[in-house]
Amino acid sequence: MNYTVPVLKKNQPDDSYKFQPLPNPTGKYPYHLPLNEVLPGINPKRMCFHMAGDTGGNRQPEARKSIVEQMAAQAVEGSFLYHLGDLVYHHGEADQFAQQFFEPFEQYPGPIFAIAGNHDSDINPDSKQPYQSLDAFTAVFCGNVPQRISFSGKSKRQNMIQPNVYWTLETPLATIIGLHTNVPKYGVVLAEQLNWFKEELLAAPKDKMLIICLHHAPYSADINHGSSLLMIEMLENAYAATGVRPDVVFSGHVHNYQRFHKTDKDGTETPYVVAGAGGFDELHNIALLSDERFAGLPVNGVTLKHANGTQHGFLKITIEQSKSNLVLTGKYYAMSGHVAIENDCFTVCKPIHKN
Repeated sequence: MNYTVPVLKKNQPDDSYKFQPLPNPTGKYPYHLPLNEVLPGINPKRMCFHMAGDTGGNRQPEARKSIVEQMAAQAVEGSFLYHLGDLVYHHGEADQFAQQFFEPFEQYPGPIFAIAGNHDSDINPDSKQPYQSLDAFTAVFCGNVPQRISFSGKSKRQNMIQPNVYWTLETPLATIIGLHTNVPKYGVVLAEQLNWFKEELLAAPKDKMLIICLHHAPYSADINHGSSLLMIEMLENAYAATGVRPDVVFSGHVHNYQRFHKTDKDGTETPYVVAGAGGFDELHNIALLSDERFAGLPVNGVTLKHANGTQHGFLKITIEQSKSNLVLTGKYYAMSGHVAIENDCFTVCKPIHKN
């Protein structure tokens, strides 16, 4: 029997020493990017985008190739990809971006936004060319103006213009807050970013979906990482301080698909979705109840609704507006060879009250 609740992995070493200082922002506070600056004329009533995490690695690139092919086939006018981190293994090196990101994603027709994962943020101690954490990531995703990147190989894709490594994407139907959770295994968010996050929660429009993205998964039942108490505490403290909770939370880091639902005291259910099976060759299955390395997370009201730890895959998110509601539909596609098969589907409905 597998766990149906999040787990904690016992006896984990403290690797907080791996924390890396953040680069300077490239844009103005509060680090917002309106989607229409990248995709002019986007449909104000319906939007469709993809999500995937942990796509990097060189050992078995076939899964990533198939995933990009299938996402590209699904893409429509206005589609984009929101990457949940770990594009480049294992240390975010510039000389790995062509092979692990630019060339594989060349055929994806829309823009690609991203938050950095722990591997994107790390530094290779054996590198012959010294560099700082996130040097390559910021060059690719946090430019001031779109232009071709010198280390992109033969790709025609230009850099993205995100204003910071933690930032907010403003869309007609959703506010998407992207956090940067650094290098350590269970993530780190310092006070400056946490204060910004609280301000973003308070400022988020009430008539749009509120989506939070972070690389390190708060809740997980996998055999490699387990849940992150640090990320749970960070999020819950921010919710308590602001009185604002998101409609859905997405993360990567764990190399599988998991959908948890967290039930709050008022009965509201919030999906916490892990989508980190984007192509890295090692997948993480769900822990067995008999595995003494794990213990159930001592938090009530969080239940694992669906999981897939044996197939790579990606998410397709659709948000539609009616007269009184916003409806987010998430479909997870698992790869069977080169074919994407729908493996899970969930919806989030949010009443809207416009003046």
